Amino acid sequence: MAQFLPNTYRGKLIIVEGIDGSGKSTQLALLNQWLRSLGLVVSFSEWNSSPIVRGTTKRGKKKQMFTPTTFSLVHATDFADRLERHILPMLEAGAVVCADRYAYTAFARDVARGVGPEWVRNLYRFAVKPDIAFYFRVPLSVALDRILRGRASLKYYEAGMDLNLSSNIRKSFGLFQKRIRKQYESMSKEMGFNVIDATRSIQEQQKEVRQVVMNTIGDALENDILRVSR
Repeated sequence: MAQFLPNTYRGKLIIVEGIDGSGKSTQLALLNQWLRSLGLVVSFSEWNSSPIVRGTTKRGKKKQMFTPTTFSLVHATDFADRLERHILPMLEAGAVVCADRYAYTAFARDVARGVGPEWVRNLYRFAVKPDIAFYFRVPLSVALDRILRGRASLKYYEAGMDLNLSSNIRKSFGLFQKRIRKQYESMSKEMGFNVIDATRSIQEQQKEVRQVVMNTIGDALENDILRVSR
């Protein structure tokens, strides 16, 4: 297991994971809204959003310069900056932090690209262990149908074109997502994911997500989490 640091802060960290098209972002957005409706201070963080590496990432992708290892290092830098500047201060202040993807994304994607699993995990040993980690499980065919119906085009790296899996970008995307899904499945039990059947309705999934949250950190939400001033 990745030796994440324990969360010793007042706040709580909730993260979602899953392949593209799993619906995890929708579920996190709904959870975010619900927690805010309870009067709680909630902060949101998403993968690959640090301003200090955004420009580098954009240029590297545009020129197709990244190797699997350099891609991994860029994402680790992004994660470290967001953790230090945003996630940890909000946890210390007593907020709920909702993160759309966490270190597990690197464990899945980087290894799917051929980077050594132990090396990747060592990169993220400074991370704080989430209080709740959701994994939205969905068949590959369902996820691909959702993505391909909703996108006019696919991007080079998201489709895994750098891996030479196929000259057809849609086929490459499917093969790459299959690799990523395999990594999520292999670490699901090890990492203690709360597995959500993402083929069910949005309402059914959200009901289960909220139940897990209340059963796991309900007392903290009631007594410890910072509340919005009225």
